[in-house]
Amino acid sequence: MVGMIKTKPATVKSKSTTARSLAASMTGRRETPAGSLSSVTSALRLLRLFSVEEHELGISSLARRLGVAKSTAHRLAVTLATEGFLEQNKDSGGYRLGLALFELGTLVRRRMNVSTLGLPLLSALRDATHEAVHLAMIAQTDIVYLYNLESSQAVGTKSYLGMRKPAFCTSEGRVLLAFGPPEQAAAMLKEDLVQRTPNTITDQKSLMRVLEEVRRNGYAVDDEESEVGIRGLAAPVRDALGQVVAAVGLSGPLQRLTKKEVRRLVPQVVASADAISARMGYRTV
Repeated sequence: MVGMIKTKPATVKSKSTTARSLAASMTGRRETPAGSLSSVTSALRLLRLFSVEEHELGISSLARRLGVAKSTAHRLAVTLATEGFLEQNKDSGGYRLGLALFELGTLVRRRMNVSTLGLPLLSALRDATHEAVHLAMIAQTDIVYLYNLESSQAVGTKSYLGMRKPAFCTSEGRVLLAFGPPEQAAAMLKEDLVQRTPNTITDQKSLMRVLEEVRRNGYAVDDEESEVGIRGLAAPVRDALGQVVAAVGLSGPLQRLTKKEVRRLVPQVVASADAISARMGYRTV
């Protein structure tokens, strides 16, 4: 009896799958992950085609490198130019990166600068006051904590990096709303302002008066409006252009942060925020 050698059947890929993989390898593209929007992916890939050496590209070059039709590349370029992410050279017809990307990059750099430059001064404030110290930035109508240095006391407040809280009822948020562009405060007023504690102010007119007071005083106070039993205060951090980009906050339990103690600590919190602003390039004269 003649023995037979069994072999595993070869796995046959579909023509469409093979073609997609081949096209991706030839054009340097990655295949679009499931669940992503192909048009958004194509637009982002188009932006990544630009470099220092090739700061301007024509439609034909864009289409060839993306592996798409010229009409598709043209639609992508026109859409991105309309939104400011690309701009067209009227003489050559080619496209180059637009100022909208520079503006977004500036926001990222600003965030990195303020958190890097601020940490030593935040640590010094925490060590001097023995209370929790925060650095926060605004995100729509919320604040996001970039830093949280916990109190050295046995009883203190806790918050977590990346944690969000409503801006309207926190001392850091009020600073950012008071000194930020008017549209931020307007967006806040359109929100459903939830009363987090019995002290939370949700009346729009009252909130606008509070923000005006913050602008006059140069700092904000949260008197059990975000968390029951917790007081906080905050002061603005400015960049080289004088724009408020973050807030330094300090918080603690009512037993320690009496109203008298808050008034005593205000100059220290303001001085820390001013010192970070100086490191950011802000000059008062």
